[in-house]
Amino acid sequence: MAKKVFVSGCYDLLHSGHVEFFRQAAQYGDLYVGIGSDRTILHYKHHRTVYPEQERLFMVKAIRYVKDAFINDGDGVMDFVQTVDRLKPDVFVVNADGASETKRRFCAERGIEYVVLDRVPADGLAARSSTALKETSCQLPTRLDLAGTWIDQPYVSCFCPGWALTISLEPTFEIRERCGLSTSTRNLIKKIWPYRLPNMDPETLARMVFCFENNPERSDGIISGAQDSIGICVPGLCRHWYDNGYWPLKIETCTDENVLSWLERHLCMVPMEPRRPGCSVIAGKDITLPKVQALAAAADSCWKAIMDMDLEAFASAYMDSFNAQTAMFPAMVQGCVQEFIDRYSVRDGVLAWKMPGAGGGGYLALVVDNLEKFPEAIPLKIRRA
Repeated sequence: MAKKVFVSGCYDLLHSGHVEFFRQAAQYGDLYVGIGSDRTILHYKHHRTVYPEQERLFMVKAIRYVKDAFINDGDGVMDFVQTVDRLKPDVFVVNADGASETKRRFCAERGIEYVVLDRVPADGLAARSSTALKETSCQLPTRLDLAGTWIDQPYVSCFCPGWALTISLEPTFEIRERCGLSTSTRNLIKKIWPYRLPNMDPETLARMVFCFENNPERSDGIISGAQDSIGICVPGLCRHWYDNGYWPLKIETCTDENVLSWLERHLCMVPMEPRRPGCSVIAGKDITLPKVQALAAAADSCWKAIMDMDLEAFASAYMDSFNAQTAMFPAMVQGCVQEFIDRYSVRDGVLAWKMPGAGGGGYLALVVDNLEKFPEAIPLKIRRA
């Protein structure tokens, strides 16, 4: 009797990459597919599907590698739990960019074999992803903050000036909402330039984006930090100096290929659950002069370590920056965050960790000695000038 194999996903804008994934998964046995409901996709990914769930179900069932398919009953990234418990599969297959420790543990608890497949196109075909198709080749970058961030808020830098360090990232992976990668700023940019940034001075562009995001009519009274617009718009590695103001007094960049390639070899991200709606990472904040001084000192040390390509010093400064952030904003480590820190902090090859952005979920950004030890992680591509 053939084994039961289960996969789960949205399968909106069905393409050859999905079919090839089904073909590979079906090699493990009879393939059953769980499909995200319209409601789940709207709540989790914050957009409506191109095709309604019954149409997606019809198309998936019509693929010859699929034994049967169902609409999942649950919500969020683990919407397939009830489907799995009814089906009782022997094997659960995921793509590498959809793998997570939560899914692996879920399978282990139920005695299900957990298989991670690389995203490989069928012979002779181009690689496809739903995200790329939906964004019509959108090449807008995002940003990862490395050290010193929160200093871009005047209520922090008023205690002590300092640098914020960011890198601009190519969109080589699905950039999920509410996950600390400045998606709110990126989505605002899309309203002006839907596909790519204009060819103009990056600092001027960053100031334009900052002013557009923080217009005088903004009703919530929140001023978004400048590190988001600068981190997105200024290529390479960037540091910006704040001293009790919303815009930095100076901006310095590094586009040295050796340095950027070195960073790419030692940085990656692990997906966590998105930050919950309504969660406040500034609740219980405790900002004092010694804590801000520690944040500023960590950013200085981090920049020097990167310039020297000193991995041990970089990891140490990266952790110092994260510890300074969470000392001021303990609510950054809430939801699933501490669970992931506990899990990855003991892994061989993990040297340091932090959350991108304000925390509360999203991704765990790791400094590692060797990316090959972490096939489940997302490698990063820094945008060149």
